[in-house]
Amino acid sequence: MTFYALARALIAVLVRAIFGLRIVGLENVPASGGLVVAANHISNLDPPILGAALPRPVFYMAKKELFAIPVLGPLIRRLNAFPVDRAAGGTAALRASLRLLKNGRCVVVFPEGGRNVSGTNEEKGGAAFLAAAAGVPVLPAAIVGTRRLRPRHRITVVFGAPLHLTRNRKSDGDDLAKGTAEIMQRIRALEESTT
Repeated sequence: MTFYALARALIAVLVRAIFGLRIVGLENVPASGGLVVAANHISNLDPPILGAALPRPVFYMAKKELFAIPVLGPLIRRLNAFPVDRAAGGTAALRASLRLLKNGRCVVVFPEGGRNVSGTNEEKGGAAFLAAAAGVPVLPAAIVGTRRLRPRHRITVVFGAPLHLTRNRKSDGDDLAKGTAEIMQRIRALEESTT
Protein backbone atom coordinates (compact mmCIF):
# COMPACT_ATOMS: atom_id res chain seq x y z
CA MET A 1 0.00 0.00 0.00
CA THR A 2 1.35 3.43 -0.95
CA PHE A 3 1.67 6.31 1.49
CA TYR A 4 -1.10 8.13 -0.42
CA ALA A 5 -3.50 5.15 -0.19
CA LEU A 6 -2.78 4.70 3.52
CA ALA A 7 -3.31 8.42 4.27
CA ARG A 8 -6.50 8.49 2.18
CA ALA A 9 -7.94 5.50 4.07
CA LEU A 10 -7.02 7.01 7.44
CA ILE A 11 -8.54 10.40 6.58
CA ALA A 12 -11.72 8.72 5.29
CA VAL A 13 -12.12 6.78 8.57
CA LEU A 14 -11.53 9.91 10.68
CA VAL A 15 -13.88 12.13 8.69
CA ARG A 16 -16.61 9.47 8.76
CA ALA A 17 -16.19 8.95 12.51
CA ILE A 18 -16.00 12.63 13.48
CA PHE A 19 -18.21 14.32 10.89
CA GLY A 20 -20.38 11.52 9.48
CA LEU A 21 -19.04 12.03 5.97
CA ARG A 22 -21.72 11.43 3.35
CA ILE A 23 -20.78 11.02 -0.32
CA VAL A 24 -23.37 11.53 -3.05
CA GLY A 25 -22.96 10.94 -6.79
CA LEU A 26 -20.04 8.50 -6.83
CA GLU A 27 -21.58 6.98 -9.96
CA ASN A 28 -20.65 10.25 -11.74
CA VAL A 29 -16.90 9.78 -11.13
CA PRO A 30 -15.17 8.24 -14.18
CA ALA A 31 -13.10 5.25 -13.06
CA SER A 32 -10.19 6.08 -15.36
CA GLY A 33 -8.86 8.64 -17.80
CA GLY A 34 -7.84 12.25 -17.38
CA LEU A 35 -10.26 14.22 -15.22
CA VAL A 36 -10.44 17.73 -13.77
CA VAL A 37 -12.34 17.84 -10.48
CA ALA A 38 -13.60 21.39 -9.85
CA ALA A 39 -14.83 22.09 -6.32
CA ASN A 40 -15.74 24.90 -3.97
CA HIS A 41 -13.19 25.70 -1.25
CA ILE A 42 -14.01 27.08 2.20
CA SER A 43 -11.82 25.20 4.68
CA ASN A 44 -8.20 24.05 4.80
CA LEU A 45 -9.65 20.56 5.27
CA ASP A 46 -11.44 20.59 1.90
CA PRO A 47 -8.55 19.07 -0.10
CA PRO A 48 -8.05 16.02 2.16
CA ILE A 49 -11.83 15.54 2.54
CA LEU A 50 -12.26 15.64 -1.24
CA GLY A 51 -9.36 13.21 -1.67
CA ALA A 52 -10.92 10.84 0.86
CA ALA A 53 -14.28 11.02 -0.93
CA LEU A 54 -12.91 10.28 -4.40
CA PRO A 55 -12.40 6.60 -5.28
CA ARG A 56 -9.22 7.28 -7.29
CA PRO A 57 -5.94 9.08 -6.54
CA VAL A 58 -5.97 12.81 -7.12
CA PHE A 59 -3.33 15.48 -7.62
CA TYR A 60 -3.62 19.00 -6.22
CA MET A 61 -2.17 22.41 -6.94
CA ALA A 62 -1.15 24.10 -3.70
CA LYS A 63 0.34 27.54 -3.21
CA LYS A 64 4.13 27.31 -3.26
CA GLU A 65 4.47 28.89 0.19
CA LEU A 66 3.07 25.72 1.79
CA PHE A 67 6.02 23.67 0.49
CA ALA A 68 8.46 25.81 2.52
CA ILE A 69 6.79 24.88 5.83
CA PRO A 70 8.75 22.17 7.67
CA VAL A 71 6.90 18.85 7.91
CA LEU A 72 3.87 20.16 5.96
CA GLY A 73 5.80 20.70 2.71
CA PRO A 74 7.18 17.15 2.43
CA LEU A 75 3.86 15.71 3.65
CA ILE A 76 1.67 17.39 1.05
CA ARG A 77 4.17 16.51 -1.68
CA ARG A 78 3.74 12.83 -0.73
CA LEU A 79 -0.03 13.38 -0.89
CA ASN A 80 0.23 14.34 -4.60
CA ALA A 81 0.31 18.12 -4.17
CA PHE A 82 2.52 20.20 -6.44
CA PRO A 83 3.38 23.90 -6.14
CA VAL A 84 1.74 26.77 -7.96
CA ASP A 85 3.46 30.15 -8.01
CA ARG A 86 0.50 32.51 -8.17
CA ALA A 87 2.74 35.57 -8.42
CA ALA A 88 4.29 34.18 -11.60
CA GLY A 89 0.92 33.31 -13.13
CA GLY A 90 1.04 29.59 -12.35
CA THR A 91 2.36 28.59 -15.79
CA ALA A 92 4.57 25.76 -14.48
CA ALA A 93 1.65 24.33 -12.47
CA LEU A 94 -0.60 24.45 -15.55
CA ARG A 95 2.02 22.56 -17.59
CA ALA A 96 2.37 19.97 -14.82
CA SER A 97 -1.43 19.61 -14.68
CA LEU A 98 -1.68 19.10 -18.44
CA ARG A 99 0.98 16.36 -18.29
CA LEU A 100 -0.92 14.60 -15.50
CA LEU A 101 -4.23 14.86 -17.36
CA LYS A 102 -2.75 13.56 -20.60
CA ASN A 103 -1.40 10.59 -18.60
CA GLY A 104 -4.91 9.76 -17.41
CA ARG A 105 -4.63 11.29 -13.93
CA CYS A 106 -7.19 13.19 -11.90
CA VAL A 107 -6.36 16.83 -11.01
CA VAL A 108 -8.31 18.87 -8.45
CA VAL A 109 -8.79 22.57 -9.16
CA PHE A 110 -10.53 25.08 -6.92
CA PRO A 111 -11.91 27.64 -9.42
CA GLU A 112 -12.23 30.25 -6.68
CA GLY A 113 -8.43 30.30 -6.55
CA GLY A 114 -8.18 29.58 -2.83
CA ARG A 115 -10.34 29.42 0.25
CA ASN A 116 -13.45 31.49 -0.37
CA VAL A 117 -14.68 32.06 3.17
CA SER A 118 -16.36 35.40 2.38
CA GLY A 119 -17.89 34.25 -0.90
CA THR A 120 -16.31 37.15 -2.78
CA ASN A 121 -13.38 35.47 -4.56
CA GLU A 122 -13.29 35.99 -8.30
CA GLU A 123 -13.45 32.72 -10.21
CA LYS A 124 -10.38 31.73 -12.20
CA GLY A 125 -10.47 29.98 -15.58
CA GLY A 126 -7.92 27.26 -14.78
CA ALA A 127 -10.37 24.34 -14.57
CA ALA A 128 -12.04 25.25 -17.87
CA PHE A 129 -8.68 25.86 -19.57
CA LEU A 130 -7.17 22.55 -18.40
CA ALA A 131 -10.22 20.50 -19.36
CA ALA A 132 -10.47 22.06 -22.82
CA ALA A 133 -6.72 21.95 -23.51
CA ALA A 134 -6.33 18.33 -22.37
CA GLY A 135 -9.65 17.20 -23.87
CA VAL A 136 -10.87 15.73 -20.58
CA PRO A 137 -14.15 16.15 -18.68
CA VAL A 138 -14.72 18.38 -15.67
CA LEU A 139 -16.34 16.75 -12.65
CA PRO A 140 -18.15 19.41 -10.58
CA ALA A 141 -18.03 18.77 -6.84
CA ALA A 142 -19.47 20.53 -3.80
CA ILE A 143 -18.11 20.17 -0.28
CA VAL A 144 -20.82 21.14 2.20
CA GLY A 145 -20.46 21.49 5.96
CA THR A 146 -16.84 22.62 6.31
CA ARG A 147 -17.68 26.27 7.01
CA ARG A 148 -18.22 25.51 10.74
CA LEU A 149 -16.41 22.32 11.61
CA ARG A 150 -17.80 20.66 14.71
CA PRO A 151 -17.91 17.00 15.72
CA ARG A 152 -21.10 15.31 14.57
CA HIS A 153 -21.79 18.21 12.18
CA ARG A 154 -22.25 16.33 8.91
CA ILE A 155 -19.96 16.94 5.96
CA THR A 156 -21.33 16.04 2.53
CA VAL A 157 -19.41 15.75 -0.72
CA VAL A 158 -21.57 15.77 -3.85
CA PHE A 159 -20.32 14.89 -7.34
CA GLY A 160 -22.32 16.06 -10.37
CA ALA A 161 -22.41 14.74 -13.90
CA PRO A 162 -19.18 15.29 -15.86
CA LEU A 163 -19.13 18.34 -18.08
CA HIS A 164 -17.36 18.38 -21.45
CA LEU A 165 -15.89 21.66 -22.64
CA THR A 166 -14.51 22.12 -26.12
CA ARG A 167 -11.96 24.58 -27.30
CA ASN A 168 -10.69 25.03 -30.82
CA ARG A 169 -8.19 27.37 -32.42
CA LYS A 170 -10.89 30.02 -32.89
CA SER A 171 -11.84 29.98 -29.20
CA ASP A 172 -11.16 33.07 -27.18
CA GLY A 173 -11.23 34.22 -23.57
CA ASP A 174 -15.03 34.43 -23.72
CA ASP A 175 -15.23 30.65 -24.20
CA LEU A 176 -13.15 30.07 -21.06
CA ALA A 177 -15.24 32.60 -19.14
CA LYS A 178 -18.43 30.80 -20.23
CA GLY A 179 -16.93 27.43 -19.30
CA THR A 180 -15.88 28.75 -15.89
CA ALA A 181 -19.32 30.23 -15.30
CA GLU A 182 -20.97 26.91 -16.19
CA ILE A 183 -18.63 24.99 -13.87
CA MET A 184 -19.37 27.37 -10.98
CA GLN A 185 -23.12 27.23 -11.70
CA ARG A 186 -22.99 23.42 -11.45
CA ILE A 187 -21.00 23.57 -8.21
CA ARG A 188 -23.49 26.04 -6.66
CA ALA A 189 -26.43 23.85 -7.76
CA LEU A 190 -24.78 20.84 -6.06
CA GLU A 191 -24.28 22.88 -2.88
CA GLU A 192 -27.94 23.89 -2.88
CA SER A 193 -29.07 20.29 -3.47
CA THR A 194 -27.77 19.28 -0.03
CA THR A 195 -29.62 21.94 1.98
